Amino acid sequence: MVKWEQKIIGDLLLLLHGVLLAVVLNQLASLYFFRLDLTEERRYSIKQPTRDLLQHLDEEVYVDVFLEGDLNAEFRRLQKAIRETLDEFRVYSGNKVTYRFSDPAAAKGQQAQREFMSDLVSRGIKPMNIIDTRDGQRTERIVFPGAVVSAGGMQVGVMLLKDQIAQGSQEDLNRAVEGVEFELANAILQVTGTSRKRVGFVSGHGELDSMQVASFRESLMALYDVNLKTPLTKKNVSAMDVLIIARPRLRFSEQEKYVLDQYVMRGGKLLMLLDPVSASMDSVSSDNYIALPYRLGLENLLFQYGVRVNEDLVQDRVSLRYPVVTGEVSGKPQVTAMDWLYYPLINSYAATPITRNLDATALRFASSIDSVKATGIRKTPLLFSSSYARRVNAPVRININDLRKEINPENFSSGPFALGYLLEGKFVSLFRNRFAPENADTTGNRKQGVYTRMIVVADGDLARNEINRRTGQPVDLGFDSMNGHTYANKDLLLNMIAYLVDEAGLISARTREVKVRPLDKEKIRNSRVQWQVTNLVLPVLLVLLLGGVKYYTRKRKFGQITTVPHG
Repeated sequence: MVKWEQKIIGDLLLLLHGVLLAVVLNQLASLYFFRLDLTEERRYSIKQPTRDLLQHLDEEVYVDVFLEGDLNAEFRRLQKAIRETLDEFRVYSGNKVTYRFSDPAAAKGQQAQREFMSDLVSRGIKPMNIIDTRDGQRTERIVFPGAVVSAGGMQVGVMLLKDQIAQGSQEDLNRAVEGVEFELANAILQVTGTSRKRVGFVSGHGELDSMQVASFRESLMALYDVNLKTPLTKKNVSAMDVLIIARPRLRFSEQEKYVLDQYVMRGGKLLMLLDPVSASMDSVSSDNYIALPYRLGLENLLFQYGVRVNEDLVQDRVSLRYPVVTGEVSGKPQVTAMDWLYYPLINSYAATPITRNLDATALRFASSIDSVKATGIRKTPLLFSSSYARRVNAPVRININDLRKEINPENFSSGPFALGYLLEGKFVSLFRNRFAPENADTTGNRKQGVYTRMIVVADGDLARNEINRRTGQPVDLGFDSMNGHTYANKDLLLNMIAYLVDEAGLISARTREVKVRPLDKEKIRNSRVQWQVTNLVLPVLLVLLLGGVKYYTRKRKFGQITTVPHG
């Protein structure tokens, strides 16, 4: 038999212990910060370099996101991912990151809307047209899937949904979700970073001029200090964190090779965009045009480091199209865009942070690269032609009329070919067992280098933007006027530079993977009624069952309670 007084006291003590335990746990949680992410791909966790950036912020950071309003399901998913990521940023920054969502279309008055939207476009946030069908009605809406990040008087715009994925398919939007952390963290670094890396374009060998790299240079200048003309002297290169060699045409001297070699030995980073063959569209209309090999003098240096850039051109059936006159109607030439085999369209990449989730990259007169033995060097092929490709050794006769020729598919089956390589490790000097060139500054020269990285791509035109013939102004790097599409040349190059200058930095966030787990629509359709009945009836039965069990248990436990008379 149970006394009511004893049971009440026991219940009160149990309640008191529960409250005390909750208070203790709350105090411990305030002292030891942690967050749990139980998802398989760690989708709600941010990378350690991003945490380090946020935890060391010295000033407030404000993020204005413009993906708001009446959105379809796919864009609401992206909106949710952005909000969740910014919530994590706020927590790890100690509330130094604040954000808000707004809709540019909600501005009062058409004039105010136009001014607001024009300002966003000037910051690089481009509008996208959402086409959706609801209840049989087709709707269209303009959205700006981007954000403006500001701190300390500086502002930078960031696109959170790239042009190539504007259609909003589930797979493509998933790529945008995966890239939210990197894009936002990189923007925060731009507005808060105090020490900027230095990037120099090597000059003096007929490299791409300022107009030809204008688009790439402009994007670089938002992130780094850029020197467009860097002669190859020890004093000049020692001040640079990365050297870019962009499509040289003239031979490098032995003294210049020595400067490059020692720059690498001391840990300098190189991005080499090389054309081993002198192919040019300016000359292909000539019947007698032959593309000859360039002899840049860098062949033995690259061989020492672990790669050989071949004196050939890659023809690929997966290629860009080029306009050619195919006839005449009423005295007017008829222009048709046809596949130009010498302009490979790259869709195959290595699984690295540099190339993850990239759109196709457009190359022009690219060559193949082979790997050769180099002890202690890790070599990763970054770019590949398609399988439907072949190599043509230089000298090569090239004529624009080749566009009209029928292609025999059997001749294009020897691919894929590597067109770019990432090299990492402690490189051995080319001059280890050789005398230094005459008049070379040998002060502090090294035979064995420290750990560093370099990237070699066998296409100097990767960084070259086109020039608008009407205005004389450079167009966006990677833009193809034939289809109005902008390929990922600029993104690829910026990722390469980021990887070179920041070995364990924010670019690691590009490895984030969020798996798409689509429902089986056919299975849903066939078992719809079954699951509807289950969801409606089963909860009611469970409640009745639990109620009956609880009633029976209480009846057995308290049915024999008697009271003890007083006195």
